[in-house]
Amino acid sequence: MDKQNSKFRWIVFATVLFTYFIIVSQRTAPGLISDQLMKDFNVTASTIGLLASIQFFAYAGLQVPIGILSDRFGPNLFLIVGTLLTGVGTLLYSLAPNESILFLARLIVGTGDATIWVNVVLILSQWFKGNEFIKLLGMAGMTGSLGFLMATVPFSIWIALTGWRASFFTMGIILCLCGILLYFVLVKYPKRMIQNNAVTSSSSVKPELKREKTLVILNRIFSNRQAWAVFFCHFGAVGTYVGFIGSWAVPYGMDVFDMTRSGASQFIMIGLIGALIGAPLTSWISSRMQSIKKPYITVHLLIFLSWAAFLLFSGKPPLIILMLLFLLIGYGNGASALTFAVVRQSFDVKEVGVASGFANMGGFLSAVLLPSIFGKVLDHFHFAESNVGYLYGFFIPVIFSIIGLIGGILIKEQSKEITQTKELSV
Repeated sequence: MDKQNSKFRWIVFATVLFTYFIIVSQRTAPGLISDQLMKDFNVTASTIGLLASIQFFAYAGLQVPIGILSDRFGPNLFLIVGTLLTGVGTLLYSLAPNESILFLARLIVGTGDATIWVNVVLILSQWFKGNEFIKLLGMAGMTGSLGFLMATVPFSIWIALTGWRASFFTMGIILCLCGILLYFVLVKYPKRMIQNNAVTSSSSVKPELKREKTLVILNRIFSNRQAWAVFFCHFGAVGTYVGFIGSWAVPYGMDVFDMTRSGASQFIMIGLIGALIGAPLTSWISSRMQSIKKPYITVHLLIFLSWAAFLLFSGKPPLIILMLLFLLIGYGNGASALTFAVVRQSFDVKEVGVASGFANMGGFLSAVLLPSIFGKVLDHFHFAESNVGYLYGFFIPVIFSIIGLIGGILIKEQSKEITQTKELSV
């Protein structure tokens, strides 16, 4: 079956992106109920920060192993199992009787979530030609932003109407059904199409590729300047945004600005609108400039200045400035799709999975660190005015965004001739 010319590839595209949309919505949805969890389970802000971090810890820690395994054995199985794990973890989260089960549930969700993005990238690269892949990668980034958008006002209203347990239980069921659907779309139906066309994988004799040892691959990636550049870029652009949105953004709006949960969610939604704009607009600018490095450095500078503005206003900027800051930080998160454009441009197709995993690990390592450290800062200033703890907490994303800027500076731009050669080889 010629995947890249099959009309069925659009069904694959729609199914994979719908699943990604649902999974991403549950990545930050627990941040909407941070205060409720503190009351229901009688836990501190540090515990809630650790609860958010453990999911991203599993995600970050598994990125490179998942990349290696997916490059070697194919992405379909890992995407299906990951989706089912995310669904089971979400169901367990909704039924948790104590904080220990909450931690276990988010660990399972993080393990499942770890398989998703790397394998989405690999599946799209298998089913679509090189020129289609770049455009659809931007659409995948937008889908993720829409998932985050769903986890703001819409999910907040749903929680208000039915309670947080019923909402998360329903999403767990939907994710389990998505896992079953993926099996039919990615495995069952393509296999039947091959059999109907009397085409088997052994019909075309291909020389068996000699597989490199895992340690050789890891050594090459970990000693590659470009790999560290994209790692740092994602660390600064994604982790600062996801880590804050997924844990402390809603409590920040409620504590510092006396907003309702729904009102605080609307400010998160503004950031997600920025993220929706960021992926396609920055990709278009990069294409027009025929450069990834220059626009990406600009994006990281913008992220740094936006977080630094919170310090300038002592943790409590005017509402109109707050809207602009959330918009710009969200834009930077959307523009982080350029990380994988750099990966696609810089690495052999056989290493895209592990290189993407390494870059993605950077983003979610900072998403692990930020909520936990932020929570400890808030606990330390528990008896001070509400904005004082957040003021000192904002030093964390400022420092992380400086690391992202360093990553942008370290990117080594590929020549146009090399890029075209790699496009033709896909």
